[in-house]
Amino acid sequence: MDATVNRRMLEGPIRKSILLFALPIFLSNLFQQLYNAADSLIVGNFVDESALAAVSSSGYLVFMLVGFFNGTALGASVVIARYFGAKDYESMQKAIHNLVALGVVFSAVATALGVLLTPAILRLMKTPADVLPLSITYFRIYSCGIVTVIFYNIAVGIMHAVGDSRHPLYYLIVSSVLNVLLDLLFIGVFHGGVGAAAFATVISQGVSAVLCFVQLMHGNAPNRVYFRKIGFTRGMTGQILRYGLPSGIQNSVIAIANLFVQSNINSFDTDAVAGCGSYAKIEGFAFLPVTCFASSLATFVGQNLGAKQFDRVKKGVRFGVICSISMAECIGVIIFVAAPLLVRLFNDSPAVIEYGVLQSRTESLFYFLLAFAHCVAGICRGAGRPIVPMAIMFGFWCVVRVVYIDIVLQFIPQIQMIFWAYPLTWGLSCIVFLIYLLKADWMYHFEKRDRRAKQT
Repeated sequence: MDATVNRRMLEGPIRKSILLFALPIFLSNLFQQLYNAADSLIVGNFVDESALAAVSSSGYLVFMLVGFFNGTALGASVVIARYFGAKDYESMQKAIHNLVALGVVFSAVATALGVLLTPAILRLMKTPADVLPLSITYFRIYSCGIVTVIFYNIAVGIMHAVGDSRHPLYYLIVSSVLNVLLDLLFIGVFHGGVGAAAFATVISQGVSAVLCFVQLMHGNAPNRVYFRKIGFTRGMTGQILRYGLPSGIQNSVIAIANLFVQSNINSFDTDAVAGCGSYAKIEGFAFLPVTCFASSLATFVGQNLGAKQFDRVKKGVRFGVICSISMAECIGVIIFVAAPLLVRLFNDSPAVIEYGVLQSRTESLFYFLLAFAHCVAGICRGAGRPIVPMAIMFGFWCVVRVVYIDIVLQFIPQIQMIFWAYPLTWGLSCIVFLIYLLKADWMYHFEKRDRRAKQT
């Protein structure tokens, strides 16, 4: 992996550049989703509905714990991409090693919070009594290995920032296969239950993190990690947090809102928790084009703005958004049609299938809205404006979503009303994102700064 190869996002045909970067991310996300679904599939088929509900009910709690730093790392990778585009490798090295140092701090904090606060949070979420002990076991074990998740995502952010989306794919394939094999061994053979599923996940994530850092700590690429350089640098830490924290906060507030949604789902029954948890795993496949193009656009915009290639940025943005919403909607149609078969893969209980199909067919045809929102958020991150998507998503995906559910359930206490909260808030946020994308001159300060530099 050398600098010449990694600079393909800055050179050549725009469509080819974006697709060659996005495809490995798409495949990585596919294996990541299979990785995440493995626990639910195997637990749901080898144990029972309560065990499936325990793994499912922990999903949003996992995202809340991991999402903050993952969002921070994603935002920070834009700083690395910008320096890479400008060929300022010295500053790029400082950014990389500050990010790794932040990972050490965040890992310690996340582990402590996960272990200590898990019971209280799950009770606040109204987790059913028969599911609660299993959920606590699963999430506490997962929390003890949270460092592996954080450092894997740091490594991926560093690699993506310089245009390398292939190596994370290779390592994720290895860990995904390992996770399935360990799940089958621990649960299918040794009958270990949800705790064994959590152990399998932690071990597999640890393998992927180690492989990523072995790659980053060898060779002469500009994104190489040196153990002796890990630490904080005055100015650079603040810059990383300025770009990264809004994305981390964005993930956290969405996770908190989803915890509120999950608590309302938990108030129905165990079948509802298991059915909606099964749908959440299925929905993850719709996120594949969403996240791959959002990540690609953030890197593409960041690198090309650093290289002052403004026309290339505008053309790439149009192409990426169109691809993302088209692919997401195609997957949505497939999920709408095949929902009964897909939910049955996780559990064959008629009640579980009924809840999962109901949620699938309420939300799946609106995935194009989800894709558009995340793409614009990626564009904003790449342009150094992460506060914009944070504010919009906080307003609609958190405040409006929570208020809507709280009011509507008082008049129509049906679970489908909870499901409608998602397409409703996606749509409202997309209206604001579209106005911002069309009306706000989000590249103005970069072009203005370039004109001033040429004049002097």
